[in-house]
Amino acid sequence: MPTLLRLRAVALTASAVLLSTVLAGCGDDDAKDEDLTRQELSWKACPAPDAAQGGGASPSPLPDDGEWQCATMKAPLDWGDPRGDTIGLELIRVRTTGDGNERIGSLIFNFGGPGGSGITSLPAFADGYETLRTRYDLVSFDPRGVGRSDPVICENDQQLDAFFQQDATPDDAAERTELVESTKEFNDACEQNSEKILPHVRTTDAARDLDLMRQVLGDDKLHYFGISYGTELGGVYAHLFPERVGRAVFDAVVDPTQDPEQGSLGQAKGFQLALDNFAEDCVSKTEECPVGDSAQDVKDRIARLLNALDRDPLPGIFPRQLTQTAATSGIAQALYSQDFWEYLTEGLEQAYDGDGSILMALSDSMNGRSENGEYSNITPANVAINCADDKPRYDTAYVEQKLPEFRAASDLFGDYMAWSMLSCTDWAVAGAADHPDVSAPGAAPILVVGNTGDPATPYEGARAMVNALGKGVGVELTYRGQGHGAYDSENKCVRGAVNGYLLDGKVPPAGTVCT
Repeated sequence: MPTLLRLRAVALTASAVLLSTVLAGCGDDDAKDEDLTRQELSWKACPAPDAAQGGGASPSPLPDDGEWQCATMKAPLDWGDPRGDTIGLELIRVRTTGDGNERIGSLIFNFGGPGGSGITSLPAFADGYETLRTRYDLVSFDPRGVGRSDPVICENDQQLDAFFQQDATPDDAAERTELVESTKEFNDACEQNSEKILPHVRTTDAARDLDLMRQVLGDDKLHYFGISYGTELGGVYAHLFPERVGRAVFDAVVDPTQDPEQGSLGQAKGFQLALDNFAEDCVSKTEECPVGDSAQDVKDRIARLLNALDRDPLPGIFPRQLTQTAATSGIAQALYSQDFWEYLTEGLEQAYDGDGSILMALSDSMNGRSENGEYSNITPANVAINCADDKPRYDTAYVEQKLPEFRAASDLFGDYMAWSMLSCTDWAVAGAADHPDVSAPGAAPILVVGNTGDPATPYEGARAMVNALGKGVGVELTYRGQGHGAYDSENKCVRGAVNGYLLDGKVPPAGTVCT
């Protein structure tokens, strides 16, 4: 099962934490009768991230000496039994730079995935949110099943190395059988190692965690910044608790009306569009494009490379080889941001010369693999949350039937995305619904930001989210740019609109366009 679907809505910020380095428990019986809304958090200096969070050093103080603090919040394991066993959800914050009169409250971030660790993502990119910190404490968290919050564990590092090396676009019956068996082995390992948490990682569970977090942090309303999958989480929260929505922004918007098949097909189109834009950009520069003489030549050469890798992998990062699957996921990772296009160009040049190490490093970033060979739990968490949320289950016959439609959407990514639909076929927990319900009549305005060049959450999803939230709730803002998300592009127009709403409550006119 290819990783791209697993990470179908991963935020750039969550995966870029790892790229920069490559190039606790259940069953607290004493808490059963405790009113968890009244718990007091014990904020302490943050430890270094563990392997499940991606590893690395403890977060450094911000330039103004702002210290990062971490705490564990108790939440019900099963929201259907709120006074039963609890789990610990890991939180991180840095306090506002403003005085008490200027402070609005806490601004809670979810950076996407699903499966991205907020504990690592927020410190890594907090410089971009300094303006917001003038009136908010900046807060993020590891959602249930993620990082240190009772993480979903499936296969070990060695097994994952083999899993990500498999052929994710089978060409014959033997390869199809191998893909199905490998996917089932992965899913069985998840059930064996994480049986207790798997039924309780749905987005509705995380949304209820958000409302508990709001109360424990002392806010009357939830002020929220959701990116990528974080927009789906925010939409589900707004549906469940419309009267508790404060100032909220959705950036890199998941289409809440699509089922998994429609989402995969949309992503095939989105990544193809991003590849088209990369190729056009390369050949439009004044200097010669090193990976093709025309935009079509760039794409044709990539297609020939991938076909060749299907037969004969290249040396990657020793002792692993760059397979067709690894190269495809590495290309996809680079398309998440225009800032990564230079790495894609360099990686393609290198691969054409017989060296697959850069594309392999990009693939490792997508898959959550660190330089020391340890994997974060972003992939297990992503699969667990998606499969718990998504009701449809697909088989090989259905995928084969849909291949022509996916190939028409993208020669390069079509097969890859189509076969990804097998990921939940043998999952232990039934999926909740065809798609999330985000209707939120009566909620405060939610600023919904769509990027016309977004590969992972195509632009059309922003309009679908606005319509699904309901009249008077979603306010659409368009950014005509490249990459996954808009705010982190540092576009002044986007930043001005978002900051104006979050800081001063000024809702921009619906239909605002930033270029």
